[in-house]
Amino acid sequence: MSLRIYGNRSLKTLPGRDTRPTLARVREAVFNIWQGEIEDCRWLDLCAGTGSMGAEALCRGAAIAVGIEKSSRACAVIQQNWQQVAQPEQSFQVLRGDVVKWLPTLAGQPFDRIYFDPPYAEDLYQPVLDAIAEHQLLALDGELAVEHSPDRSDMLTPTTLEICRHKVYGNTALTFFKVKSI
Repeated sequence: MSLRIYGNRSLKTLPGRDTRPTLARVREAVFNIWQGEIEDCRWLDLCAGTGSMGAEALCRGAAIAVGIEKSSRACAVIQQNWQQVAQPEQSFQVLRGDVVKWLPTLAGQPFDRIYFDPPYAEDLYQPVLDAIAEHQLLALDGELAVEHSPDRSDMLTPTTLEICRHKVYGNTALTFFKVKSI
């Protein structure tokens, strides 16, 4: 299967539904919402799948992209996809393994934009939101977008982050967070 992103670039994907690439209309909506905020940003792609969101960010000028994905096959695809779209002045890193275990290693490196798209049925939402808050991975003026089923927004209850917007696109919902103002 082929996937197209910004600039009509084609990305590789894995066969089957294991990586569930983010729908084109959802990707477009995220980048429209964050328009003007991607250039030179630090991007974190959690449960990255094929890496389409990170690839879009790189195509739109992100300075750094970091992706975390559990599947080694998916990590190889992300690496290829990001290598294909990254410019020489951009850097990227693909980390393979459990997202909750990797997040503490990124402490002290706040990200301007974080995209989190876990398998909807897995119980990753609260542990990841807690880790992002605990390790201060979201920059003070940054935003986190969490993709989820529209009927599951009740599980998103971080303590030091606050919801700044919520959008629904058919069977996909996005809840956006920012660091709570003190």
